[in-house]
Amino acid sequence: MDYSKIVSKKAAALKPSGIRKYFDIAAKMDGVISLGVGEPDFSTPWAVRREAIKTLERRKTIYTANPGLMSLREAVSEYTADRTGIKYDPDGEIIVTVGGSEAIDLTVRALVEPGDEVIIPEPSFVCYKPIVELTGGVPVIIETREEDGFKLKAKALAEKITQKTKLLILPYPNNPTGAVMTKEDLEPLAEALRGTDIMVLTDEIYSELTYDHTHFSVISLPEMKERCIYVNGFSKTFAMTGWRLGYMCGPREILKHALKIHQFGIMSSPTVSQYAAIEALRSCAEDVENMRNEYDMRRRLLVDGFNRLGLKCFMPQGAFYVFPNIRSTGLTSDEFCERLLYSKKVAVVPGTAFGDSGEGYIRVSYAYSLNHLKTALEKIGEFVKELKC
Repeated sequence: MDYSKIVSKKAAALKPSGIRKYFDIAAKMDGVISLGVGEPDFSTPWAVRREAIKTLERRKTIYTANPGLMSLREAVSEYTADRTGIKYDPDGEIIVTVGGSEAIDLTVRALVEPGDEVIIPEPSFVCYKPIVELTGGVPVIIETREEDGFKLKAKALAEKITQKTKLLILPYPNNPTGAVMTKEDLEPLAEALRGTDIMVLTDEIYSELTYDHTHFSVISLPEMKERCIYVNGFSKTFAMTGWRLGYMCGPREILKHALKIHQFGIMSSPTVSQYAAIEALRSCAEDVENMRNEYDMRRRLLVDGFNRLGLKCFMPQGAFYVFPNIRSTGLTSDEFCERLLYSKKVAVVPGTAFGDSGEGYIRVSYAYSLNHLKTALEKIGEFVKELKC
């Protein structure tokens, strides 16, 4: 059979994740130091694991309601209100999803029709553009710049808005750059959207991992709750990546349609994970603070280290990635990553995995131990020195 004639053209046109490319190569090599995947190296807090064990012992392993346990939705509502000042109704304005990724997918599929334009600031996480393309939507890219702190500017946004614009994706704190948007940064964006019917998907999965000031959500601005789908989850904040649990909050008139897609595609999120997540929200603030402090130490180590090597490095304000500029080496992002991997057995991700504007950069995750990071810096230093010889 000629499968090329059978496979969906949209699926065939998708490019594999640039993050996984180097991770997969590294997995087949011995002795590789991998700084490629955004996977916290901390164990899930014991209180969360203990609650999961209790849930299994009590045999609470059946399906939950499609939007998730009411007790978890209530906890999400309280947690979100505490941090943003915005209250979502657990009955109709919150859906528990399989990771933040499903929440992003549900949002796009519930809103975007073929030909609709979706504005995406880049560099940004790898899934936004492909998900939009699978719906038949048209990704409209805004390239953010290092000199602007990789922030989305209102002028650039206004220039991209057309009659076909349906959705703006707002990915802050940002993966891969670590950029954040303050209240003062977000207010002009809100003004640019005023008077339109454009919705905003605000992906705030790294909201608890900011370092020099407290995270501010766009939903906290006047009149923004009604036009925002707020996405968050447990993977990064609570070191729960494998538990696959996230959530989306938004207007019930939109979420009721997202819920139908969730019903048919997923049914309900993992039951044990949901019970454990309630415990995470209610009792793990100290664990999160300890992780954030450790990440902060690693962040400063890497930024200082790359700058010392002559690879200018933007100081990230959120998430757990640095995004050093490697243009001084004369190599493209892909060349740098491939040669570094094969010559020094250090795996990092090319900036182009996060959009064309990522050319000239690499993403390095600091969700790894200090010793791991120090060894990697030494090897990268050797690699850069050899390039100059």
